[in-house]
Amino acid sequence: MSAPLQWILRTNPLYRRLSDEDRQRLAEVATLRTYPRGSAIFSEGDASELLYTIADGRVKLVKMLPGGKDVILEILGPGDPLGAVAVYEQRPYPASAEALEPTTCIALQRRAFFTLLETCPSLVRGLLVGLNLRLIELTQRIAEVSGGRVETRFALLFLKLAQRLGEVRPEGTFIPLALSRQDLADLTGTTIETAIRQMSRWAKEGLVVTEKDGFLLTDLALLERLASA
Repeated sequence: MSAPLQWILRTNPLYRRLSDEDRQRLAEVATLRTYPRGSAIFSEGDASELLYTIADGRVKLVKMLPGGKDVILEILGPGDPLGAVAVYEQRPYPASAEALEPTTCIALQRRAFFTLLETCPSLVRGLLVGLNLRLIELTQRIAEVSGGRVETRFALLFLKLAQRLGEVRPEGTFIPLALSRQDLADLTGTTIETAIRQMSRWAKEGLVVTEKDGFLLTDLALLERLASA
């Protein structure tokens, strides 16, 4: 097992509870793959030959709706699996995965994945927990972007990002993730024009300030009230 892969498996949230023996088995069939910002890890409809787990970086899952509009289902980070359900069911990836920043993934071939499921009960338990949580979150995301006021959807988005990524600062909560206005529109199921208007209004109010490398939220309590409106 190479030193980088050994360290990544030991610290990755999905695999760190494995025994040394299970991690050794995993490392024998795993490879590390790196992706520059903006590159596709896989596209919707591709054959699901690989199960990915994010080791470092962030990835957006993008789904094309029947009307032809793209919606960002989720932003994933270290420890999150990519394509696991599709691999398990041996069907094409149901959404596209794109690197939001330089990203490294642990990649497992489908056949090796099933062999591991048969021989590593602890790995099965870890994957089942992660997959169940991911399915629940993705189902909630579909509901969030399909209805409700735009301001409410934006407030829900930023609160979720703050919960997962937020850094406390004297002036507020900083989200260290640069997203374009198009990304924000896709995440909330609206148009880029609407996203621009919403963010401009919040910027004037000082509620959400766009910075070079992320967003500063100055009043989480107000965002919570807007999210529940």
